[in-house]
Amino acid sequence: MAGRQASTVLDFWFGALAPAQWFRKDPELDAEITRRFAATLAAARRGELWAWRRSPRGRLAEVLVLDQFSRHIHRDTGEAFAADPVALVLAQEAVARGDDAELSAHERAFLYMPYMHSESLVIHEEALRLFDQPGLEDNLRYAHRHREILSRFGRYPHRNAMLGRPSTPEELAFLERPGSSF
Repeated sequence: MAGRQASTVLDFWFGALAPAQWFRKDPELDAEITRRFAATLAAARRGELWAWRRSPRGRLAEVLVLDQFSRHIHRDTGEAFAADPVALVLAQEAVARGDDAELSAHERAFLYMPYMHSESLVIHEEALRLFDQPGLEDNLRYAHRHREILSRFGRYPHRNAMLGRPSTPEELAFLERPGSSF
């Protein structure tokens, strides 16, 4: 099955895509990721990619599928965040094992991304520590911005509608500001 190898995921994300594409909303890219990797995401969510965890880069590929590809495949829906807890646990295990030390700065940034995506301030303290290293300065700035939002609201207000959560008047006012969502 296409996209079922960890190297296919990594080659696509770090080779075929330019860094500018990683965080940009692009319906064509979302459609391509869906076509190529929806079955891989489904397999990851069922725990079927466990063999990938035998290597640091394999574990990174599984985290990418669960954390990033899910956001492309399920854009603007609550389903985009459904695999976040599993991605976070996989990332935490990788960090605990020291696997992150074997990855490049770009790769580490994506291994750590589930920490930033968490709505837990406890997890964000660790995110700030992890992103505070050479080569991850831009990510550290974003981690601080994410933490400020969580400190203020206890959650990411831009997810509220997608997750069926009511927004407070303060959150609605915040969401009207340019750059309020990620």
